[in-house]
Amino acid sequence: MNKQARTVHPALHTQAVVARLRKRHRRERRFRAYCIAAVGFAVLCLIFLFVDIISKGYTAFQQTAIRFEIFFDPEIIDPDGERDAEMLAEADYAALWRQPLLRAHGEVNTRALRRELYRLVSSGAAFQLQRMVANDPDLIGHKRTVWLLASDEVDMVVKGHVSRHLPEAERPVSDRQLAWLDNLAAQGLVEQQLNRRFFTNGDSREPEEAGILAALMGSVYTMVVTLMLSFPLGVATAVYLEEFAPTNRWIDLIEVNINNLAAVPSIVFGLLGLAVFLNFFDLPRSAPLVGGLVLTLMTLPTIIIASRAALKAVPPSIREAAYGLGATPMQVIQHHVLPAAMPGILTGTIIGLAQALGETAPLLMIGMVAFIVDVPQGFTDPATALPVQIFLWADSPERAFVEKTSAAIMVLLVFLIAMNALAVYLRRRWEQRW
Repeated sequence: MNKQARTVHPALHTQAVVARLRKRHRRERRFRAYCIAAVGFAVLCLIFLFVDIISKGYTAFQQTAIRFEIFFDPEIIDPDGERDAEMLAEADYAALWRQPLLRAHGEVNTRALRRELYRLVSSGAAFQLQRMVANDPDLIGHKRTVWLLASDEVDMVVKGHVSRHLPEAERPVSDRQLAWLDNLAAQGLVEQQLNRRFFTNGDSREPEEAGILAALMGSVYTMVVTLMLSFPLGVATAVYLEEFAPTNRWIDLIEVNINNLAAVPSIVFGLLGLAVFLNFFDLPRSAPLVGGLVLTLMTLPTIIIASRAALKAVPPSIREAAYGLGATPMQVIQHHVLPAAMPGILTGTIIGLAQALGETAPLLMIGMVAFIVDVPQGFTDPATALPVQIFLWADSPERAFVEKTSAAIMVLLVFLIAMNALAVYLRRRWEQRW
């Protein structure tokens, strides 16, 4: 009987093992399927996000314009003929485009109808003509074909963001304005053009005049300050902690605090910048200099941690060989360890800067939420940043700012993708295999 048990037991044991193996394989397949499903869901969410942003923002790169035959009337612009810059700046340039528009619509004979007709054209059209005369005073007394921006309401209708079939009370353009617009379009006087102002103008109350150049330059100046401060300080701190610092409770406390600072909410750094840089040191408010200082504090922990990991990954044999040849500790670090660790250091730096580029909360606390029209020319000029500009436009009630917001997000995403691509390139370019 024991012999039969011994002969049967191996078969039963084999069947149990096979059953367990099959069960384990099924679990592995299910786990793999769950992972693939999670990755697929994340990719779908990312695609949905990009499609939503692009579908709302690509139209911002075009702008509706109306063609005018403008006579730069000397009686309006420069009646004295002195070409005085102050008098040229104060002339009634709106009359230059209103007169031909009224002549083309003879039925407009009341003040209310004239105001309604004038709303087809952007309120910034007069400034456009003023800039033309300021750049070339010889235009006075001559006639030129000029494309003036349409108002944002007209632009939304032409782009299809506001339906023509809505009741008149539910759309910003009246039936008469639609009829006038169709009449101009039938004459070939209305077309959509590349919106260069989006890349060359600062912010504006009028959506059709608003651009991202001021915010973009503010971000550039802020990132320059951040890079110039955070990179040398972060690398020097990492080198000291990894290569020279003794092992004691104070160094352990510093390391713990650096790791904790990497998880501190960014708005806390904004409060610190408000209390120290603005209130104590009295630095200029809403300046890229202060923004760069705040973002430096936020970026330093990321650079230090990444740099320490890169330094730790350098094989000890490189240090030992350099010491064996008589190199000093500084020579070992400068000529051997840092060049070998530089790919990881640069990658961590670029990732930290990319994170800082997208931050809004700390910049809001130091006043970089101001309405900035002029492009900043230096580190202490009033400025805003691209994420803050997106925040401001997203809070605007006009429908035309929706596409501006999405277009600015597209520009910001391009910068972030470019910075991450640069990080990947640097790692592959300088990475050494041991």
